[in-house]
Amino acid sequence: MTLVQFFRNTGAIAIAALAAACGTTYDLPGVDDRVDARATAMFAEARAAAPRSPADPAVAQARFRRVASRLQPVAETLCKAELAQKGADCRVKLELDRQMAERNAYFTYAGPGNSDPVIRFTVTMLQDVESDDEVAFILGHEYGHLIGQHIVKQQQQAVAGALILGALTAYGNAQAASAGQGYDPHAVSRNMEIGAAVGTRAYSQTYELESDMLGTRIAAAAGYDPVKGAKFFARAEAARSQGGQLSFWGTHPADSRRLAVVLATVDQMKAGAPSGVE
Repeated sequence: MTLVQFFRNTGAIAIAALAAACGTTYDLPGVDDRVDARATAMFAEARAAAPRSPADPAVAQARFRRVASRLQPVAETLCKAELAQKGADCRVKLELDRQMAERNAYFTYAGPGNSDPVIRFTVTMLQDVESDDEVAFILGHEYGHLIGQHIVKQQQQAVAGALILGALTAYGNAQAASAGQGYDPHAVSRNMEIGAAVGTRAYSQTYELESDMLGTRIAAAAGYDPVKGAKFFARAEAARSQGGQLSFWGTHPADSRRLAVVLATVDQMKAGAPSGVE
């Protein structure tokens, strides 16, 4: 095998790995003009809401415990049904992050090798929500990241991105060396880091929409109203509460688009249309 063939094969393998890792596990519901109009109207109504003061921390934390006790068994059952063949750990720990000042909620793994899944809410985030429905939707959304295997996919995308850009850079260096030209000996490692970063962010907004769809289904199955819950991110920043930055939504898709996905998912459930979710 020549050097050129090696780099071509490496690039082909990396591209195949990236394609396999990317994309959603489930089909997102279609959003037609009617649903889009409803989402736009709901978005405008929520944006017109008056500013609110944050809830008392004790009240906010009691709401979290109340919602979690009702929603967690539902989400865990769905997780086990969907990921039984993949050996994923569905025993998620629900915790409060008392260190982070920003309003945030997030899913991560606390242990090595994607073990010990955990969902954390900051107290300031809980102070900002207006109802149990909002907490349920946000919590369901975070469970959606686990069920959709988004962190696992991003890790695979990072490896594939690093291989692709690294192989291309190495090929360029090899070509330059064979022609007697100079090249940067550190370019491969540097560009592999860039490729990993780009790979990690690929499809990130699509994954958020998939989590919104799954969160809608989880919240509804637990007896909450996901449409009322989704109004949280429809409210303007100033109307959510006074002070701070809502970092949870910083890299997410446009709020109106998310509302449309929630509404379309609810319509899909009411119609009994297949979604691929057990």
